[in-house]
Amino acid sequence: MSLEIAWLGLLGLLLAGYFVLGGYDYGAQMLHPFLRDARTEARTEAWQAERASGGNAALDAIAPFFLGNEVWLVAFAGVMFGAFPHLEGTLLSGLYPLIVAILAGLVLGNAAVQLRRRARGARGRRVWDALVVFGGAVPALCWGLVVGLLLHGVPRRADGSFHVGFGEVFSPFVLVCGIATILLFAAHGAGFVAIRSEPEMAVRARELGARLLVAAGAAAGVALLLTFFGSGASMTNRGVSGVIAGALLLALGVAWWSFTGGHQVRAFAATCCATALPVLLVGAGHYPYLLISSAGHGLDIHHAVTDDATLKILSAFGVLVVPTILAYQAWSWWAFRGRTGLRHPSYF
Repeated sequence: MSLEIAWLGLLGLLLAGYFVLGGYDYGAQMLHPFLRDARTEARTEAWQAERASGGNAALDAIAPFFLGNEVWLVAFAGVMFGAFPHLEGTLLSGLYPLIVAILAGLVLGNAAVQLRRRARGARGRRVWDALVVFGGAVPALCWGLVVGLLLHGVPRRADGSFHVGFGEVFSPFVLVCGIATILLFAAHGAGFVAIRSEPEMAVRARELGARLLVAAGAAAGVALLLTFFGSGASMTNRGVSGVIAGALLLALGVAWWSFTGGHQVRAFAATCCATALPVLLVGAGHYPYLLISSAGHGLDIHHAVTDDATLKILSAFGVLVVPTILAYQAWSWWAFRGRTGLRHPSYF
């Protein structure tokens, strides 16, 4: 296997890992108004009691992980800058508004999660709560739009650059991909809350996750219909793309069946697969292209990757950095294992 393929695989692994880990963060943030302890929330004057009793199951579930999970995004950006500089220059310039929206959502959402308990009145808490939801919904939606754009293809200018305009972002297929992603991430977050919360809250999370998966499956079905009728995805490898799309629908079905049957660990495993598969769909479906235009021409791996000498130097760092990230992630999951409210009462 060449270094080019190895680094492309690593790039996809890091982005898929971020979708899986960051996806349940975004989902939990979006769902936190619906997964509160009603007994605690009813005591309006006793806001500090919520801190002691873990009254917000969604935020308590993600609290030990949500900043650490963004390491995967940083690592993805580092690999793209170092190993695929031509892709970085083309992709970020073309998707600049969406990238800015994702970063704004991350900053506001992270700040709101950590500062919401400092609000002294009900109005202040509502503002922070709205920012928490905003910080989850906007990145989830924008990542879905990015995936939709990459699948559909965007116009390429005469100088080789890709241009993303209002018409491309708000085309039916891209919008449906954004809606499907935000619903999938929300269901993924519900699955994570279910395995981390007390039994009563876990039941509520499973029921909510099952409803969200039905809606996500419907949106994915619309995206497939648009593709069949010629206004959806423009895939280079249609056979591989069909298999991956089928696996995605199967993962959604298994997750729904597991939610409704009370198998929350199995449901979360299925939503993990469902959130990672869009990255594989883009990578394997377009290979050897990394970006494809709506006219059928694109930027292939040989023109996007850096030279072999640089890849060899980067490989020495990758051998150290990637295992460190994996070890940290494994340690954090082990250290904060168990359900909130039992072993870990509250974090914020």
